[in-house]
Amino acid sequence: MAEPRVRLVVFDMAGTTVRDDDAVNRCLRAALAGAGVMVTADAVNAVMGLPKPEAIRRLLESDDAASAASVTSVHADFAERMRRFYASDPSVSAVDGAREVFDALRAAAVKVALDTGFDRVIADTVLARLGWSIGDAIDASITSDQVARGRPHPDMILALMQQTGVADPHAVAKVGDTPADLRSGAAAGCGWNVGVTSGTHARAALEPYPHTHLVDDIRELPALFGL
Repeated sequence: MAEPRVRLVVFDMAGTTVRDDDAVNRCLRAALAGAGVMVTADAVNAVMGLPKPEAIRRLLESDDAASAASVTSVHADFAERMRRFYASDPSVSAVDGAREVFDALRAAAVKVALDTGFDRVIADTVLARLGWSIGDAIDASITSDQVARGRPHPDMILALMQQTGVADPHAVAKVGDTPADLRSGAAAGCGWNVGVTSGTHARAALEPYPHTHLVDDIRELPALFGL
């Protein structure tokens, strides 16, 4: 029996389709520093892609002096920094070729969806800034606060499959730049589980995690999917 053709591609946002000059890492470290907790950029990258409250909880637990810091208060600080950044910072832009890839997929009757470890408010700020509206640039989007479990669990992908009417996970591709993206794609049983090496994690950092392909540029995707 022939393998099903791709019917849905679920893209991560920051680092995969959205260029933000590593602002997520910087804003997380700044919010933690505001609570008296100093962490390295590498420590933040290790939890990148997770729901942000979970990432903050893990970073706080790694610091012996963090007992008085609240996940809720640090996350609120982080979220406000991110909203301001995405609303106005000149460095925010689509990754080169992102919109063209979306358009090529949708022209081939492939649904395009976005998932993210951000909450809905931050994600909507990004989408508005880039002009990526439902029915025009993309078909659906979901955020980690809209499901019971964020990455590395499959909940966001499964919810997007339901929203877009795609029942077979083998006809779904997950595309992202973090280990959490690849783990969520594997957990959902996606037929394509694609790591992007031009975001927060280089090829060597993604290779140990479950994947079907690693690409340096998302513009490789239409050919990869046989379109």
